[in-house]
Amino acid sequence: MINEQDILKRARRLMGDEAMERIAKARVILFGVGGVGSWCAESLVRTGIRRLTIVDSDRVAPSNINRQLMATTETVGRVKVEALKERLLTINPYAEITAIEKIFTEATASEFQLEEYDFVIDAIDSLSDKMLLIEMACRTRAKLFSSMGAALKMDPTRIQVAEFWKVKGDPLARALRNKFKRAKRFPAKKFQCVFSDELLTNKGADDGSESLLFNKVQVNGSIAHITAIFGFTLAGLVIKDLSIPDKDPSAHS
Repeated sequence: MINEQDILKRARRLMGDEAMERIAKARVILFGVGGVGSWCAESLVRTGIRRLTIVDSDRVAPSNINRQLMATTETVGRVKVEALKERLLTINPYAEITAIEKIFTEATASEFQLEEYDFVIDAIDSLSDKMLLIEMACRTRAKLFSSMGAALKMDPTRIQVAEFWKVKGDPLARALRNKFKRAKRFPAKKFQCVFSDELLTNKGADDGSESLLFNKVQVNGSIAHITAIFGFTLAGLVIKDLSIPDKDPSAHS
């Protein structure tokens, strides 16, 4: 078997032994492994994250193939987290990948011990579930990074990072903020989001089949290079944080 040192040699060359040790020790949980989350998971593992939990309840559909890492003509019908775990272990067989086939909702939220993690990554689509995850994660010591909407975008140069309350031009962030204000409940701490202020419209026809399949009022168009950059940026925020000398996860344990 290939040595893990060889797999991560270039990352170690860039960041040094101490940073790589912090990265290897960090515990990360990622909610949603679709167009954004799947690429985030790949980038994390390729950079040395060994302890990664991935959470998603869906199976691979043909329409996922254009933008989701583990979605191919050969994986259609498979549980997404299982297909992704299989791929991640071909990248680093030494990684500890926990695949949870479950959706994060009010009914299941108590099953996730978020305080056990150093980083929580939110790549959830559902507005109410996203709000709940943000609330819960912000009450723990874990650092939260969240993806806003990646659909209806094509320009990679408009993808940005900002603190949640400073995100501009993103309908999902605006809807979340309004939901928090109406509920008079607010995140207990600040957190960074990946977003784009670009907003295009769908040009292709919708036959309605995906709306029924995914239980959505409307399914918006999305494309691989945008969802991948969102995912890579989320992973980059985790790695950047761990590259700082005083960010040793073991200090929180």
